[in-house]
Amino acid sequence: MGVRPPSSGDDDEPESVEFGIAAVDARLKDADLSFPATKDDVAAELGHKQIPYDVHGNDVALGEMLAEVDTAEFRSRQELLNDLHGPFEEYRRNNSGGVFQQVRSMLPF
Repeated sequence: MGVRPPSSGDDDEPESVEFGIAAVDARLKDADLSFPATKDDVAAELGHKQIPYDVHGNDVALGEMLAEVDTAEFRSRQELLNDLHGPFEEYRRNNSGGVFQQVRSMLPF
């Protein structure tokens, strides 16, 4: 997931804000991790990393999200991301500011 931040009024193209699975994917690309990989392998390499779960920069340790996944071994990076999607979505729903905050975050002001 990613959302463009509000424009600062200049002509430069704003960068997107990565959170949730998109942020995990970015960390995986920089990690020294190959697949297949066990849950323990992923936790050892990235479990301590704080991953933003919403557009406001609120974050959670990847290890906490991995604990919610039943899979013991991931055959590919995509399989890991797919398995983490549900826990991240549930965490975001339970820990974000509600519907009003989500709508407000999409407005340009």
